[in-house]
Amino acid sequence: MSEEFRGSYGVLVTPFTEGGKSVDVDALKRLLDWQLASKSPGVIMLGTTGEFLTIADDERRLIVDTTVKHMAGRAKVLVGTMNAYTPHAVRYSAEAQELGADGLMILPPYYYTPTHDEIHGYYKAICAKVSIPIMVYNNPFTSNVDMPARLIGKLARDFQQIRYIKEASKDVARVKDVIEESDGLVKVFAGERVVESYMLGATGYVNPYANYIPEASTLICELLAKKEYAKAERIASYINRIDHTIAEGHPLYGHQCYSKALAAARGYPVGDVRPPITTYASLGAEGKSRLATLMAMIDELNAILPSL
Repeated sequence: MSEEFRGSYGVLVTPFTEGGKSVDVDALKRLLDWQLASKSPGVIMLGTTGEFLTIADDERRLIVDTTVKHMAGRAKVLVGTMNAYTPHAVRYSAEAQELGADGLMILPPYYYTPTHDEIHGYYKAICAKVSIPIMVYNNPFTSNVDMPARLIGKLARDFQQIRYIKEASKDVARVKDVIEESDGLVKVFAGERVVESYMLGATGYVNPYANYIPEASTLICELLAKKEYAKAERIASYINRIDHTIAEGHPLYGHQCYSKALAAARGYPVGDVRPPITTYASLGAEGKSRLATLMAMIDELNAILPSL
């Protein structure tokens, strides 16, 4: 496989029309244009921040088709194709490849707490139907299973499509472990603690921040690739503050709700979230206050970027 992914890949929100009734295609294209203007090397559609669990099959096809055609090779397009039911994950993966996606990001079967053999069988079924690169997504906090480095190494040796991982276990040492256990076959994208992850060998960053600070998300990875860790840490300190402020202020998964609100505040309205997530609109005065706090941080961050 000739594809190579590196740098900041934003897990983009899914723009909706009022009330979450349908996908807002025009808003999606504007959001994609912002990523291109910010020199993002790639995007990931239908991840957790993209509310993939609320997306109907016809909407899924529309989102992938629109994104691939709009990007037109100007940036890589990865698609989240995970599902708890293996045949659905296989079908979604084959469809994304058919529509021209450059790669896939796939969480293991969630909720069931599958065994290692069951996880292996899941990826085997997918790899039997697709040839494009797969980024395994290790997030034990949402999937209810933690895939150890040894399992990732086995998957990479058994399936040539598996060459990337989004590592979000919060065990930063896992970066080095995955690289060693896979004999260097698997490239690690940080899902947490990006500076430390790069120091241990990561080459990319999967993040929700590109929805509202794509300029900083791109730059931090460029700095890290050049080992300019002190400069990257200045950006990371703002990202950490933003992250903690969001986490304190939302009852469920705040990166969807506030990512959308912040994108709108920066001039790219994308609608609100679908249930069961609490909408930004329903947060009232508290939401507006927190949004103002976040925007002040973003303004400070954007002000220092030219000096980095």
